[in-house]
Amino acid sequence: MSRETEAIEFKNKGNKAFSAGDFPAAVNFYSKAIELNDKEPTFFTNRAQAYIRSEAFGYAIADAGKALELNPKLIKAHYRRGLARAAILRPKEAINDFKECVRLDPSNKDARLQLEECKKIVRQLAFFAAIEVGDEPSAAEGLDLDSMVVESDYDGARLGSEMTQEFIDDMTERFKTGKRIHRKYVYQIRRRNDCLRRHTRQVNSVARGVVNDVEANPLTGQYFDLMELFRRNGAPNEKHWYLFNGDFVDRGSWSTEIALLLYAYKWLRPEGFFLNRGNHETDDMNRVYGFEGECRAKYNERVFKLFSESFSALPLATLIGDKYLVLHGGLFSDDNVTLDDIRKLNRHNQRQPGQAGLMMEMLWTDPQEEPGRGPSKRGVGMQFGPDVTKSFCEKNGLEAVIRSHEVRMDGYEVQHDGRCITVFSAPRYCDSTENRGAYINIKSDYKLHYEQFDAVPHPDIKPMAYAHSSIMSSLS
Repeated sequence: MSRETEAIEFKNKGNKAFSAGDFPAAVNFYSKAIELNDKEPTFFTNRAQAYIRSEAFGYAIADAGKALELNPKLIKAHYRRGLARAAILRPKEAINDFKECVRLDPSNKDARLQLEECKKIVRQLAFFAAIEVGDEPSAAEGLDLDSMVVESDYDGARLGSEMTQEFIDDMTERFKTGKRIHRKYVYQIRRRNDCLRRHTRQVNSVARGVVNDVEANPLTGQYFDLMELFRRNGAPNEKHWYLFNGDFVDRGSWSTEIALLLYAYKWLRPEGFFLNRGNHETDDMNRVYGFEGECRAKYNERVFKLFSESFSALPLATLIGDKYLVLHGGLFSDDNVTLDDIRKLNRHNQRQPGQAGLMMEMLWTDPQEEPGRGPSKRGVGMQFGPDVTKSFCEKNGLEAVIRSHEVRMDGYEVQHDGRCITVFSAPRYCDSTENRGAYINIKSDYKLHYEQFDAVPHPDIKPMAYAHSSIMSSLS
């Protein structure tokens, strides 16, 4: 068998894996095809598509660029590079790709649509930059809850001055059937969670001797899978603590339901329910990936602004028993970063993570198998190797770093000689990746117990239903 023929067989296996929703396997097969024949541009465009579905947008951009070196007129390469650039909020660059698609094929309706969508995003980003002010008043200013009336025909449980389990149970069932809670209660839940600012000023030290502490991350708007997690593992209570490690919102189409439920539990159990910030608890991601649009559709713009303010108050990391640092993304470009450096971060003054610095790295970086550091497969942040993790853990007296941020086909993965653990709690991510979900139970001995679970049925509402544009919908 010739190398070219063997390469085609690997490409066909990659196509089969892609169709089955196993995007890491597809990447592996396409990579083998490229090893045998690196002159065939379609191998690179196929792998670029698999990278896009794996959210490795930086790698997708590189593969599309390689395909264009081999064939500058390859429309799929321009199109996929445009999608990947738009996904990491580089719409100006994406415009160039979609323009080239249209130039090469004036009848390409998809490329024309994406070109117009990117132009809209550029205008929107310019608008928000123009109106941004440093001391913008809080969205809670002027909000008079005392005078807000809940109509007599409202058929849900009533919320007084304190959160109750009865209200949470009723809210949970309402959300399952597509109902909403009254806007007054949304405001109460969000405003009451200003307690987050009191309880989470620094890296949280979760109390020693916890009976059961659970990492569940991330959920990405998949409400019915959160219900399955609680069904399997038990609802939060005074001896059963939970930590959710970011990305509660965006992509999935029940982000408001998840955010409200988590915040309600935080109100009810402030000392035993913890929330870390993820890279999707940020304004730029929420405006494009769906949470802002969902808040507007189900409630109003003010609700989004209130959540945006609360996201900036969330801690960036949680320390469990001085053994495990839990953060959404990963480690740092500087070997000298310590837990004290994280504690000193003034996230209340810097509401959004920006393009560089400790906050951005904590939300965006990823592990790699090679030593040292490398460019980000996402096109944002960087990647860190096992030596980086080992040095950080030893410097800070930690056993391991627990993070999320990436799909894992088994729901979790242990890397870097056991010092870097990824856990991902959204099974069948975006209804397209055939991954399992997982969470970690940490009992009083501080041993890690991994639990896996599968996706459950949900109402026929597609992911990204509230996303800004068809560009984002094309990614799922």
